[in-house]
Amino acid sequence: MSSVKIYPSVLNGRISVPPSKSAAHRAVICSALANGPEIFPAGTHLSDDITATSLAMKAIQNRCGNEKIQIDCSESGSTLRFLIPVAAALGINAELIGHGRLPERPIGVYLDCLPEHGVSCKTSGGLPLEIDGQLIPGEFVLPGNISSQFITGLLLALPLLNGESILTLSSPLESAGYVDMTIQIMRDFGVTVDTIENGWQIAGNQNYLPRDYKVERDWSQAAFFLAAGALGGKLALQGLNPNSCQGDLAAETLFQAFGAKTEWNGSVLSVSPHQLDGIEIDASQIPDLVPVLAVTAALCKGQTRIYNAQRLRIKESDRLAAMADGLTKLGGKVMQTDDGLVIEGVARLHGGEVDGCNDHRIVMALAIAALNTDGCVTISDAQSIQKSYPTFFEDYNMLGGNANVVNMG
Repeated sequence: MSSVKIYPSVLNGRISVPPSKSAAHRAVICSALANGPEIFPAGTHLSDDITATSLAMKAIQNRCGNEKIQIDCSESGSTLRFLIPVAAALGINAELIGHGRLPERPIGVYLDCLPEHGVSCKTSGGLPLEIDGQLIPGEFVLPGNISSQFITGLLLALPLLNGESILTLSSPLESAGYVDMTIQIMRDFGVTVDTIENGWQIAGNQNYLPRDYKVERDWSQAAFFLAAGALGGKLALQGLNPNSCQGDLAAETLFQAFGAKTEWNGSVLSVSPHQLDGIEIDASQIPDLVPVLAVTAALCKGQTRIYNAQRLRIKESDRLAAMADGLTKLGGKVMQTDDGLVIEGVARLHGGEVDGCNDHRIVMALAIAALNTDGCVTISDAQSIQKSYPTFFEDYNMLGGNANVVNMG
């Protein structure tokens, strides 16, 4: 375990954020199903989540006959929810395991629909989960307000079956951007799905095709530095796609709504501070942005209300509670609601000790808050950034930050 001590500073300069974690999961799976080249060359410093998906796909590729394999999803919800139906579509007998909070995160959607389509599921309520049997094509009905990871998992898997399938949503889709990304990356690898009313029609007997693939930069990670620029620095973020399918592309628009100045020059997005005012934020399509948006709101003039964010209570931590607690300990004015946060802005925060909750997005968001304090901020669980952005503090310090990670042993 480790903690990080951060002293107030201003970030300035130019930064390239890592490849999109969301896109990387999908591309790694599609390329492996195509028996194509590895998406990331040997020696690439990968996040823990992408490492989990890469190793899991190697376990699937290297399986011998009908023997049971173990798929270790580490702490990655995407790895787990994408690969349950993929393994089932390949007829693999697999035990899926996980660590941290992952064994407690919901998988009930699959426990409801997979047994109806030929796959047995053995679990005591979470992980470990054992699946066995061959997934059968047909009609799959899912609620639209669940995690889009379940929808993505089925979309990735159903083209591998020997017949046509229909995936129907029984309520409006949330996190639509992630599903759009899935369909786009599948198309990049030669597999198509057709959009129909309230869902998708998926032809069977399709093959993923090998290709060289470059994963675009991550808008979710870019948001941390957009916030740093909006709150006092001047930053240029290189290599972002202004026409990305990533739902968190909305970060630019949201920071503009707060009042920050942004400007494009080719693929470089610059952000600089301005008078920031509170706004209303519907988080249903951009849940991963909520921690850093909460930090920005805490230092705005007036009130910000974040709503439709109830799914954040079952992430790596209860992210609504974690951000309310962390910002309050630093002098912010934050109130939780059932599905979000109400935040009254203050001029500046103060130092203190806060809990990173072993959650990468909480640690990084609080590190951005620490730029605008009157004293040192100590954040626990600094090692959790390995999950998505291992070089975050190196980049933070390179831009002028003052973060010292301390290994607690």
